[in-house]
Amino acid sequence: MSNRLATATSPYLLQHADNPVDWWPWCAEALEEAQRRDVPILLSIGYAACHWCHVMAHESFEDDDTAALMNANFVNIKVDREERPDLDAVYMTATQAMTGHGGWPMTCFLTPDGKPFHCGTYYPPVPGHGMPSFKQLLAAVTQAWHERPGELREGAGQIVDHIAQQTSPLREHAVDEQTLSSAVSKLRQDTDPGHGGFGGAPKFPPSMVLEFLLRHYERTGAPEALSIVELTAEGMARGGLYDQLAGGFARYSVDGAWVVPHFEKMLYDNALLLRCYAHLARRTGSAFALRVAGETADFLLRDLRTPEGGFAASLDADTEGVEGLTYVWTPEQLTEVLGPEDGLWAAELFRVTADGTFEKGTSTLQLPSDPDDAARWVRVRSALLEVRARRPQPGRDDKVVAAWNGLAITALAEAGVALERPDWVEAAVAAASLLLDKHLVDGRLRRSSRDGVVGDAAGVLEDYACLAEGLLALHQATGESLWLVEATTLLDIALARFSSDTPGAFHDTADDAETLVHRPSDPTDNASPSGASALAAALLAASALAGPERASTYRDACEQALRRAGALAAQAPRFAGNWLSVAEALVAGPLQVAVVGQDAVARAELLVEAARQVHGGAVVLAGQPEAEGVPLLSDRPLVDGEPAAYVCRGYVCERPVTTTDDLAMVLTS
Repeated sequence: MSNRLATATSPYLLQHADNPVDWWPWCAEALEEAQRRDVPILLSIGYAACHWCHVMAHESFEDDDTAALMNANFVNIKVDREERPDLDAVYMTATQAMTGHGGWPMTCFLTPDGKPFHCGTYYPPVPGHGMPSFKQLLAAVTQAWHERPGELREGAGQIVDHIAQQTSPLREHAVDEQTLSSAVSKLRQDTDPGHGGFGGAPKFPPSMVLEFLLRHYERTGAPEALSIVELTAEGMARGGLYDQLAGGFARYSVDGAWVVPHFEKMLYDNALLLRCYAHLARRTGSAFALRVAGETADFLLRDLRTPEGGFAASLDADTEGVEGLTYVWTPEQLTEVLGPEDGLWAAELFRVTADGTFEKGTSTLQLPSDPDDAARWVRVRSALLEVRARRPQPGRDDKVVAAWNGLAITALAEAGVALERPDWVEAAVAAASLLLDKHLVDGRLRRSSRDGVVGDAAGVLEDYACLAEGLLALHQATGESLWLVEATTLLDIALARFSSDTPGAFHDTADDAETLVHRPSDPTDNASPSGASALAAALLAASALAGPERASTYRDACEQALRRAGALAAQAPRFAGNWLSVAEALVAGPLQVAVVGQDAVARAELLVEAARQVHGGAVVLAGQPEAEGVPLLSDRPLVDGEPAAYVCRGYVCERPVTTTDDLAMVLTS
């Protein structure tokens, strides 16, 4: 049996390289092998940080008897959902259609041409809780394939037809003032009044919805929008969802009060939350939000940054097969590290109890309020961190995903300017340089790389869009034309290759990508922005930065995409946070601030003031007058030889100002 996963760039596939299962990666040869043998495909999709993926791997894929059944009766394909989001989208839609729910690990049985006829998620090694064992399932599918293959093939064809019908483009619907205010009202009704966030358990950080609410508050002054943001931001960052010692957010909370996280830490969550907390800090002056933003950025740079300058995908949920092992504490452990007095103080501070808030008498760390004794807090936190660092640590999925790095670049560039952290901007530059150097191959974007080696998977729409938005943020943060040129190149490819025949709709895969049983096209914002909403955001920013020859093309495309997503935004605002954020920026102009000046220090003062005061979604850029390749600075001269800021809303411009006080007055009027 050949080890076909040994050279994979995916850490998830490498985790399975030594299984007794005869795994294939997804490839044409695997489908051809299934057709040659006339056996079904067993498709297993997961990701490296997934707890239940590890459980099923240990229980089933490492078991010789289970592997023998799989090898004898199936062509077995292992897929990293983070490397192949297109495959994940197609078969997740099928899984949800068949079962009413989805998740990972995802287990799908396909005809040899890739059409699904039975789908599920985790299967246990022994039957229980109304579920068959995985071996029983394998035997049942094998028997069905031998006895009634025609019926299974016909059913698979019907499922594919059903998927196509369910994922057709939405009807057009305007996203106007009424839509935006109605979305705020719906979100207020769905808000958990005690802990923030929306709905019950499990509860996910609603970063893009919070960004929309912040932008709505900035534009309208609506207090209910800001109150939802502040309540949710406080609840998330004071609960166990947030790493109180080292910073960084876990993927979600298994309870409704943010106490017990699902411990994996994802790059996309932390990038989006950094942007959100930095935005809240600059809008309200909240010291709490500023601290969380800083600690989240520190987490990205310390724990997720790769030697090549990019950002790793995630930290694992498990440590040595045990969920949360690195992070949880007992009162006795606190006392052992800190001594009786500080140990008791820390237990009360972090809500670490004898009964525990997690498993086996252990507790996650919460921080209901900032401690009064700052020096004691620093001492205790440092001591606990030092000891925790000597514990076994979770694994790191160190592949660099283009889309998620684009989100990190955007957050670090924006926050770096507004909060005066040039090191964050420098980190964003390094990540962008890596992506342009390694991920662009023959003029097209690849999805991921690892150790500086690019993978084979083609970039999907979110990769082009999120990276373009990050490069546009870098163009604003640095004033360098390179980032604008590369961003508009990506946007032009996206418009040419991902557009649907329906105006304003987009596919998630390019028109020359691998042909799947269905071409995915999902406009909903979930844990990260949909490819289409990320593209709309980048198009809007580019329309304000790229100069008049391209402005109308980009803006028209953005407006058309927004109308196509309007029904989603109106009916389900929790799943349209990024769309609504784009709509707020569009209604606001978007606001443009161009700062010109010969003196870099004086110019920077105006730039920072603008970055602090503008609404979310605005564009702010500083540089030399008439800087080459920087259209926003064209025809904007100095004023009496002094640096000047030009403020425009849509197509209406104010008189230029030369002081930070005057600029603040213009931006807040």
